[in-house]
Amino acid sequence: MKVVVLSDTHAPRRWKSCPPRVAERLRGADAILHAGDVCVPGVLDELAAYAPVHVVKGNNDGPDIRAPETLELDLGGLRVAMIHDSGAARGRLARMRRRFPTADLVVFGHSHIPLDEGDGGLRIFNPGSPTDRRRQPHGTLGILRIEDGHLVEAEIVPVT
Repeated sequence: MKVVVLSDTHAPRRWKSCPPRVAERLRGADAILHAGDVCVPGVLDELAAYAPVHVVKGNNDGPDIRAPETLELDLGGLRVAMIHDSGAARGRLARMRRRFPTADLVVFGHSHIPLDEGDGGLRIFNPGSPTDRRRQPHGTLGILRIEDGHLVEAEIVPVT
C-alpha cells in the first residue's frame, strides 16, 4: 500500500493548484493523509481525484474544512493516528504515545519541519510542507509503504 502524506498546503496563498512534482507522487497512491492547514476545501477535492483522502483540521482551517481535530484509522493493518499540532519538540514521542496509546504511527504537521522518528514502539512522522518550506531547504511530502500491517518504508521527498 502506498500512502502519500501532506501537511500545511496553505491554499490559496501557497497552493494555487496541485504542483506538478506533488502530482507525480500522488499518482498510484492508495490513500492520502493531510495533516491540516488545508485552508480551502478545493485542495481536498483535488487530492481526492488521486485517492481517498483522510484529513485533520489545522489551526488555519476554517469551518468550511470539515475535519476532526484528531483521527485514528487502520491503513492496511497499520494503526495510524493523525493530529495537526503535536506540541513542542521536547518530549514529543512520549506525549504522542500517551495521546494515541494504540497507534503504530502518528502523522502530524504544523511546524513545516520534516521529521521521521521512532523508538521501536511508536513512529512519528511529519511530512513538512510541499508549498511553504519556511527555513527548510526544500518543500517536502511523505511517502509511506505499508505491507501486511507493517510500515516497511517511510520517506521524506523533496518536491521543490
